[in-house]
Amino acid sequence: MESIKEIFRIGRGPSSSHTMGPTIAAKQYRQKHPDTGNFKVTLYGSLALTGKGHLTDVAITDALKPAKVEIVWKTQEAKEFHPNALEFEVTDDGAVPDKWLVYSVGGGKIVDDKTKDVPEELIYRQKNMQDVLDHYKATGKVFWELVFETEAQDFKDYLMEVWQTMQAAIQNGLTHEGLIPGGLKLQRKASSYYIKSKRMKGYGGIISRIFAYALAVSEENASGGVVVTAPTCGSSGILPAVLKITQEYYELSDEQIIRALATAGLVGNIVKFNASISGAEVGCQGEVGTACAMAAAAAAQLAGGSPAQIEYAAEMGLEHHLGLTCDPVNGLVQIPCIERNVHAAARAFDSARYSLLSDGKHFIGFDVVTKVMKQTGKDLPSLYRETALGGLAMFGDENFVDN
Repeated sequence: MESIKEIFRIGRGPSSSHTMGPTIAAKQYRQKHPDTGNFKVTLYGSLALTGKGHLTDVAITDALKPAKVEIVWKTQEAKEFHPNALEFEVTDDGAVPDKWLVYSVGGGKIVDDKTKDVPEELIYRQKNMQDVLDHYKATGKVFWELVFETEAQDFKDYLMEVWQTMQAAIQNGLTHEGLIPGGLKLQRKASSYYIKSKRMKGYGGIISRIFAYALAVSEENASGGVVVTAPTCGSSGILPAVLKITQEYYELSDEQIIRALATAGLVGNIVKFNASISGAEVGCQGEVGTACAMAAAAAAQLAGGSPAQIEYAAEMGLEHHLGLTCDPVNGLVQIPCIERNVHAAARAFDSARYSLLSDGKHFIGFDVVTKVMKQTGKDLPSLYRETALGGLAMFGDENFVDN
């Protein structure tokens, strides 16, 4: 498996594959053609179908400034390698032709035809959850210890930057109010939910605070704010919310949160390596489902869970999102994406609590669920894989509840 830095990327929302990835690609192409005044960028498949809602065109245009950019939307054409494909071309008079086809494969990562088949730089000997558990049995070292002994020396510092960015996203989301851009006329809710949660006691207060924190990050993401992919922008509200409430409840140090982030990243890495975290490939189960598994594992660890209980929590987080479709209304990372982050965060918290009541023994292992998720994603019609052509995305404003 690759470095966990590939799971946690810092950047602007609303989508790691539709905004962050194309931005990275455009900047690289711009560096290659610094004096060019005119570009043509063709979007294919899922990028073309939901690109406007994900601000793909805006991100590309900004990255190629001050050049003029023509965006071509080929909604009926998809490339075989990956549904998120875009092609750059110089269109200055007399310019030497230089087309570049690139794929945004999820989590902000991009590849092209030269690199798509190049093996990932694998730094982990472990390939799945069972390998991680076997390593624990052989060495006594738990999840986060495996991560820190495998990653580079600066990895702890990087995770601290990740945690600081997550906290800033929560704080910004709790502060900002008003309409979320995009045309759906959605009002931000995080601030009001947070205020209401302060009046609640016990479990009701805890779960309401989780709602507020997940809303805060998801609304920041939907508004183009800075977030951390965990493992994607569209699922970026889940892990920060669970980490934040757990730190508050148990009065934990940032060092303990960093260790939990390492464990969460390892779980996300396993899913990415063995299946996919791309909504365009496997639906929302790959994004929100993986994020829920990551957050559940982190919460179980922070509450004193054993490796078996941590694995069980992660397994439940992913298993109970199997089949979840990616069907964004108007192609925006808003409906149902924001609420899905909220409820997945709550499910992650409860999955951890459930696993801690057990001895960690259960029937279906995490690796089996990962395989099932991958196959389920392949079986999903493309309508339900980030194309905004099926499911909730089919219903326009006239079908919304008018209160």
